[in-house]
Amino acid sequence: MFATTPLRIVAVSAGLSQPSSTRLLADRLAAAARERLAAEQDRNVEVRVIELRDLAVDIANHLVSGFPSATLREAIDAVTEADGLIAVTPVFTASYSGLFKSFFDLIDNTALTGKPVVIAATGGTARHSLVLEHALRPLFAYLRAVTVPTSVYAASEDWGSSGDEYTEGLPSRIRRAGGELASAVLGRTVSEASRAPGLDDGDDAVVPFEQQLADLRLD
Repeated sequence: MFATTPLRIVAVSAGLSQPSSTRLLADRLAAAARERLAAEQDRNVEVRVIELRDLAVDIANHLVSGFPSATLREAIDAVTEADGLIAVTPVFTASYSGLFKSFFDLIDNTALTGKPVVIAATGGTARHSLVLEHALRPLFAYLRAVTVPTSVYAASEDWGSSGDEYTEGLPSRIRRAGGELASAVLGRTVSEASRAPGLDDGDDAVVPFEQQLADLRLD
């Protein structure tokens, strides 16, 4: 039996604080995707989280000089060579953060062609989740990536909440997005990404991202 190249899931976190809810959301999405991939095939699954806060100076230098540092070049290569990508940003001024946009500005607009991506964001109050559809999804469409249907917005009140009769809890949305990413990585249709049941799953009331709105500040 010969060794098989592992599947690589890369999560990009643009959180600025430490600890960061943005990094926490990236970790949980990556864990959900890895769990589903491990359950559905025999290859190893490698997960890497790239913290953009650690690359901020390198990103700025590259923007003005046109030459990436070795560390930044390696991070860009990890993103472009990943089998699946998770992109998470805090919401600043009703959009993605400048650091998040600056990093993806450095990636060639054909380098992510066909790559499955989960988009996600964090914010302080329930008001700005439409940033996922109005800003992040168009950005990755321009980069020719394939964003999975479920995007995940986490407002401060979502952490620790199991949802109610109208809304899914955050853990349910994370599992659903992770399952969709796993299915896309394996070349399956998203309809095959059945949700694993969890304690916070109610009936089948699926809440659109529009109802999970939030206003920044929590990164």
